[in-house]
Amino acid sequence: MAETLNNHLWVRSEKKANERRVAIVPDDAKTLLEAGYKITVEKSAQRCIDIQKYADVGCEIAEEGSWTNAPKEAFILGVKELPEGDGDLVHRHIYFGHVYKDQPGWQHTLNRFVNGNGTLYDLECLVDEGGRRVAAFGYWAGYAGAAVAVKIWAGQKMGNVPPLERVDSYPNVDALLSDLRGQIQTIGEKPDMIVIGALGRTGSGATDLGLALGMDITKWDMAETASGGPFPEIQQHSIFVNCILATPECPRFVTAEDIKVADRRLSVIADVSCDPESKYNPIPIYNKSTTFDAPSISVVSEGTPLDVMAIDHLPSMLPLESSEDYSRQLMAALIDLNEPEKGIWGRALNDFRKNLARL
Repeated sequence: MAETLNNHLWVRSEKKANERRVAIVPDDAKTLLEAGYKITVEKSAQRCIDIQKYADVGCEIAEEGSWTNAPKEAFILGVKELPEGDGDLVHRHIYFGHVYKDQPGWQHTLNRFVNGNGTLYDLECLVDEGGRRVAAFGYWAGYAGAAVAVKIWAGQKMGNVPPLERVDSYPNVDALLSDLRGQIQTIGEKPDMIVIGALGRTGSGATDLGLALGMDITKWDMAETASGGPFPEIQQHSIFVNCILATPECPRFVTAEDIKVADRRLSVIADVSCDPESKYNPIPIYNKSTTFDAPSISVVSEGTPLDVMAIDHLPSMLPLESSEDYSRQLMAALIDLNEPEKGIWGRALNDFRKNLARL
């Protein structure tokens, strides 16, 4: 393939704290290079994959944060949001923008694209002709979210305040499971769990974590929540993992009134979908995301405690597996990046233009 204006991929470093993922791994970068693409990868102090592995397959290496000086025709590929700022965005960016659901600051971010004549291809909007996302971190978000919920539950049982001081990333899944099994063995009992959205990617991940620990799991999806609530059954589980995205049609799963019941067993909510600032939040008992450094919010401290976890980059708890999985999925789209106004990319571009029209 001859070099064109549409075949330079610039993999930027991530600035979000504890974000160790990357959207493309070296083996897949090699495939793109062999297909004629040019790939530049920035150095990163926190990425889970060493920069030398990208150099070994033939990628060009750039300094951390140097994407602002990249050639204008380059596609800037990241995972999470860009660093905050007021500078005009002149490039074509590919990342999870979090600006299409009226999140705080969405207008400011989109105006940066307008002022710079840049473009956002939101990773969440890369969908096939049937509207299904072609690549998602959902499975590992669900897996990690359920794992953090178990850690919080264990901390409650041990009387820790807060129940979990911080979340750290693990080198692999086996290390995570070994840690969790050790905590459960120390306590001498297991929590049970209800997963809503169990048939999706995220719900499958949460369910698989529970199965790996031998937990009793109740699996709900659209059929079980079609009544619109209330759902007293949720209160009778130790852990509730929400894997349903906030939409106007989504019922409220847990409200301030629901958690007042005297016989509540529910003590941990893992809101993996994590959209607390949306007016459609299905768990309107908290209003801000949590972080690796402060994983949970205490909603009830007297009697049976209730803590909410809502970390918005959970797969970074297992950065290697989640990056390899996501990169493998994303490759089907990246191989067609030389035609950014057609197919998958064209649909994401239309979403960008529709949201610009809302400004």
